[in-house]
Amino acid sequence: MARTAAALHILVKHKEQAEDLLKQLEKGAKFQTLAKKHSTCPTGKKGGNLGEFAKGTMVPQFDKVAFNGEILTPHLIKTKFGWHIIKVLYRT
Repeated sequence: MARTAAALHILVKHKEQAEDLLKQLEKGAKFQTLAKKHSTCPTGKKGGNLGEFAKGTMVPQFDKVAFNGEILTPHLIKTKFGWHIIKVLYRT
């Protein structure tokens, strides 16, 4: 079982905006470009790069996708911070 993961994410306040960004990604938009332009998280400046993090570091909804979701596929989730689009890069 993986103990660490690395991911990119985009954080927005509204579900409609998150769904629109997800559609743009499906049409070939670059994740990092959208993160820099739209993410409200400070990591947006780095293209949404969260780096590598340990299991249990993130809120439960985020952790579930980071450690169980399909790798390299954008996932839409809601947490207390807002709506996230998460793209898991790898697990170790």
